[in-house]
Amino acid sequence: MRLDKYLKVSRLIKRRTIANEACDAGRVSVNGKQARASYDVKVGDIIEIAFGNKTVKTRVLKVAETVKKDEAADMFEMID
Repeated sequence: MRLDKYLKVSRLIKRRTIANEACDAGRVSVNGKQARASYDVKVGDIIEIAFGNKTVKTRVLKVAETVKKDEAADMFEMID
């Protein structure tokens, strides 16, 4: 699954267009490297997102095309 779609489906970022813009601006990195929106997300990847002065670090636990709102948090686990 594309990185921008994963960020939207997992509800780490609210909209796919915003996820796409964050990737283009270099605010999203996967496994320590800046990632483009087209990056193919796999289970076990470490995703870091810079929101202003706060950084969110997560590990991918599950990749699914669609999930219910209450199951979205099961797709990742927070690190630190």
